[in-house]
Amino acid sequence: MKSPYGLELNDSCKNCERRTDGFFCQMSPSALKDFDAIKSAATYPKGAILFMEKQDARGVFVLCEGEVKLSISSAEGKTLIMRVAKSGEILGLLAGMSGAPYEVTAETIRPCQVAFVRREDFQRFVAKHPEASQGVTRQMTLQYQAACEQLHTLGLSVTAHEKLARLLLSWSDSSQQNKNENRIKLPLTHEEIAEFIGTTRETVTRTLSDFKNRHLVTIHGSTMMIPSRTALEACANL
Repeated sequence: MKSPYGLELNDSCKNCERRTDGFFCQMSPSALKDFDAIKSAATYPKGAILFMEKQDARGVFVLCEGEVKLSISSAEGKTLIMRVAKSGEILGLLAGMSGAPYEVTAETIRPCQVAFVRREDFQRFVAKHPEASQGVTRQMTLQYQAACEQLHTLGLSVTAHEKLARLLLSWSDSSQQNKNENRIKLPLTHEEIAEFIGTTRETVTRTLSDFKNRHLVTIHGSTMMIPSRTALEACANL
């Protein structure tokens, strides 16, 4: 069944055609059956807020399809994007397990399909199924590693060139690659990239222009290609 946002809405994890190596996709049939019983699937348009920073945690959100940016904000309104979550990830996991408020704001950056599970139901599900508990540990480890990488980029990179180069390299790690070049589908605008690396939109635009002039990247629409990772790694001071 098609949703209003062009996504194929699937209420059953067991029969889902998009099953990948995500958190729940590879669980046993009995675990998937139990998960189907407690989840609520929905689709969201671009720009939808799934939950807000400091909001009481209602539950967890499994990202079945799409991408979601996770950000924090200051009292003055300054925003820092922590990372972009992709299909197969659980959003609000730390808050869902601990009962603490959500630590970030989650906003869709393209139409998404999401499965919501109430906090109490999710905790009972994890306690019942050891494979789910292992998955929670794995997801928390990956999220911790991503947070450390973001701190490394912001705190230890000296220039905007280094920060942007590191960000593009990290995106290319999970994108389609071949021997000669890496291809990236840019998920964020220049303004959002600036919020990701703690600078201004104008600086991002100038830095990308410099990268193109130096043949470190080529851009066609929303697709970026990195002709030589080695050259960009040198710019990132890796």
